[in-house]
Amino acid sequence: MKGLVIQNAAEVVTPTGREAKFGPAMNELNRIEHASIVVQDGIIQAVDTAERIAFRYDLSGYECIDAAGQSVIPGFVDAHTHFIFGGYRADEFMLRLKGSTYMEIMADGGGIGSTVRQTRQTTEEELYRSGKERLDAMLAFGVTTVEGKSGYGLDLEAEVKQLSVMQDLARNHPLELVSTFMGAHAVPPEYSDEEDRYIDFLLADVLPVIKEKGLAEFCDVFCEQGVFSLEQSRRLLSKARELGFGLKIHADEICSMGGAELAGELQAVSAEHLLHASDEGIRALAQNRVIATLLPNTAFCLNEPFAAARAMIDSGCAVALASDFNPGSCFSHSVPLILALACIKMKMTAEEALTAMTLNGAAALNRAGSVGSIEPGKQADLLLLKYPSYKFLIYHTGVNIVQKVIKKGRLLCTNH
Repeated sequence: MKGLVIQNAAEVVTPTGREAKFGPAMNELNRIEHASIVVQDGIIQAVDTAERIAFRYDLSGYECIDAAGQSVIPGFVDAHTHFIFGGYRADEFMLRLKGSTYMEIMADGGGIGSTVRQTRQTTEEELYRSGKERLDAMLAFGVTTVEGKSGYGLDLEAEVKQLSVMQDLARNHPLELVSTFMGAHAVPPEYSDEEDRYIDFLLADVLPVIKEKGLAEFCDVFCEQGVFSLEQSRRLLSKARELGFGLKIHADEICSMGGAELAGELQAVSAEHLLHASDEGIRALAQNRVIATLLPNTAFCLNEPFAAARAMIDSGCAVALASDFNPGSCFSHSVPLILALACIKMKMTAEEALTAMTLNGAAALNRAGSVGSIEPGKQADLLLLKYPSYKFLIYHTGVNIVQKVIKKGRLLCTNH
């Protein structure tokens, strides 16, 4: 078998390039009608009209997928999840529906602390099994690359356990997985009211081990009132940078406290959530080329105001979209919901949303050179949609229209 050819697509639609798209450039998509894609060894060789591909290539011996009447787009990149955890928190969701806030529940011993207790008690085998099931479900939505954060251990043993499970899944699951250490997700009970001492513990006893074992590529911190201060976050991320980690930051989710500005100061790869980012913070993200990873499903589930995506893009930011799938604030990895909320509630265009969920998501994981667009030299991570236009991603609101998922040139999933 020579390779794979996707033939006769109604359209191939993709952002282009090997870095994030900022500001107005997020609207720029390359669209080829009646198109074909040639793939060899999992890498895209050519993208062009079906007529030109047929003229240039002898396609005998290729595996052929007929995409007549279908739109072909890049595989989705979910650049922010917490998918490895034990237990669930359905009761907390009901409490929020009755008016309790996320921080009130956390102060009463629920929230992240509840999942920490359950995750510490869950075996690696069970975490692996449930993690695989969740990755399988993400794949069916068209996610071909995903980031996973730790942060439900908050001690050395359980943080290593979470990240080791992710490492095993990365080896064995066809979906591409990028790991982030987030030991600074909350203050564990054994360090109650001793945030500085806990940061000291992470700096001295945990970060170096994670680095030595090669368990994570990025380091993240929950910079938030009642969790970790700006200075504590700065200390942790500065040390992480010295050790060679890429930097991420949960910033300005519950209140505006300068997290976006800190992300700009440290030139983090991404700042995430940003529901309450200030105008100054938005400017800092744009000026320092920090990707704003926005999580509309979380704002929806928490019934909070959505991040100011329109203002961010108009200010020159690169916006990525992701799920924030986790057992508490957002027990959803629905890509159709992300896209619908981004366009209907956050005033993004369909073109911006597609760029945010593909190339900019890849850039938020330092993967824009290999995934996130349909171009020669990149991995053949492709989605075949049920309809002839990418606009149906928004128009067929909240419905999964991904029919085929191809990762590195392999057909992995077919939805009927």
